[in-house]
Order: sequence, then structure tokens, then C-alpha cells
Amino acid sequence: MKAALFGASGKIGRRALALLKDRGATVRALIHHTPLPEDLAAGVEIVTGSVTDPAAVDATVAGADIVLQMATTKEDPETFFDVSIKGTFHLLEACRRHRPRQFLLLGGDAAMGIWFYPHPRPIAETEPKIAYPGYYAFSKVIEETMTEQYRHQYGLATTILRSSWVFDNDDLLNHFSLLKNVNPAEKGHGFGQPSEATLDLVREGREHLPILLDRDGRPLRRHIVHIEDVIHALDRMIDQPVALNEDFNIAGPAAFDYRSAAACLAEKTGLPTVEIPCPDYHSFEIDISKARERLGYAPRNDFATMADRAIAWRAQS
Repeated sequence: MKAALFGASGKIGRRALALLKDRGATVRALIHHTPLPEDLAAGVEIVTGSVTDPAAVDATVAGADIVLQMATTKEDPETFFDVSIKGTFHLLEACRRHRPRQFLLLGGDAAMGIWFYPHPRPIAETEPKIAYPGYYAFSKVIEETMTEQYRHQYGLATTILRSSWVFDNDDLLNHFSLLKNVNPAEKGHGFGQPSEATLDLVREGREHLPILLDRDGRPLRRHIVHIEDVIHALDRMIDQPVALNEDFNIAGPAAFDYRSAAACLAEKTGLPTVEIPCPDYHSFEIDISKARERLGYAPRNDFATMADRAIAWRAQS
């Protein structure tokens, strides 16, 4: 199997590259700014360039059986359109010309309006796309829409892996850090309306675990996923007929609520908790039954497991 990989230098792309190599695939990767580690680059054909360059994209796609699009950018008005949207268009055009067996897009639950809009039931693949404010969610909606249209217009065999927020290493501890999230870089990944008393904790450098509350004072629920479960899902999709022309939600075994999650981490770390109102956010859960039933997707990392892994990783780093 010959695979063309875009976004190989990213957090998920590096794991995807390792998976492809483990499966014995011949891999060609388009590399822009960030070089691959030497051990990971061994045996990989490197094309230097950017997804913004149609010629570089075409050279990477030519002759590939499988094309994986994981190149993206976040909340950057200067680059998001050329990289995420126009870049994906260049890939789809190259695939239309070269006809690989499968074009696989790494999508995201941002396309489904998580966190910002009410979702009274678990979010299934059939729910309408609705971007929350910002460039990233908008780009995810457009990427998925283009991919679906090329499926219809040109008979391109496509698969969308629509992933929840992906956690690795000590990401979980970083998310549950009061000191790191009061003023988040990306709206929606931080905290809502901390009180002056809570802001004093930040000013004094006193770490606490957040219990995020909705407008009715109930703990918010959200759904995330560990990177190993994403790669497990990817392994079940690559070059699999059952995955062709389908979209799959990929998330952890279950959603968590912030009160139970903070209690879990408090027991493991000894840190105190603090309640933070988030009246503009909404609980959500992702429906992963389609991936379970059709792909045999079986995520193994629940919240407690992810917490243990994050604590162990930080202790060793």
C-alpha cells in the first residue's frame, strides 16, 4: 500500500505515520515547516512544500493508494483559509485526477457546534453541521462539506474521521489547570466567568481544579478522546471497504462531567477544586455507536485512565 500523508509533523500526524509504517505501507509525506524526527522519517519519501502549493500537493498524491489529510491551522486569520480550506481543496483536486482508493480526512467535532449550542441528545453523524464562532470550526465545516461533495460529484471514495478534542501526554492536566485556562488562546477551551475570588487564586498562583457549571448550576458534560483511541479508529478505517463514503464520530468511551472529573483528579493529585460558572456553554455527548458497530471501534481510555496516564507522563518528563 502506498500512502500520501499531509500533516505528518503534527500531534496526530506523527502517530498516523507510525501506524502506516507498522502496517508496511510505503509513505510519502509533504513537509512544510516542522521536520520529522529522524527515527520516524526513516524510509519515508519527503516532499518539501506546502498544501497551499497545488504542484507540491499533486506530487505527493500521485501514485498513492491512500491519501490522508491532517494538515490544518487554528484560529489564525492569516493562514486558516489557505492551509485548511484551500489546502484541502488542492488535495481533493489531486485525488480527482489520480483516483486513490481512499481519501481520508481528519475532521473534528467543532463542525457540529459542540459546547456553544444546545445538544439535547448525543450528537450523531446525521446532525447538521453548525460551526461555533471562530476560524477553526468554520474551516472544519468547509473541509467536511468539500469532502462530501467530491464524494457525490466525482465518485471519490472518501472517509471522514470526525474526532473529538484529542488528548495526549499531560494535556488533560493542562486542561484542568486553573492557572493555564482563565485567559485561553482558543475560545471554548478555557473557562467561562471566574469570580474575583477565583481570579485572586490565579493572581496568587494557587492551582485549583475547575468544576465548570452551566447556567443552571449543573456540572457541564463534554466528550474528549485519547490519541491512542484515535489511532485505533484510524487503523480500522484505512483501506477498509466498510469505511468508504462514510463519516464516523470518534470519541472516548463516554462523556464526563466536570464535578466527577475534578473529584477524580483531586483524589489523584491532592489539589483543591473551584466552581466556575460558564453560562454560555452547553453540555454535549458524542454518539460513537456507528463506529462501534461498523468498524469495531473499541475505545479503551476513559477519563480515569486518561488521568492516570497524564499524571504518569508528567512524573516521567
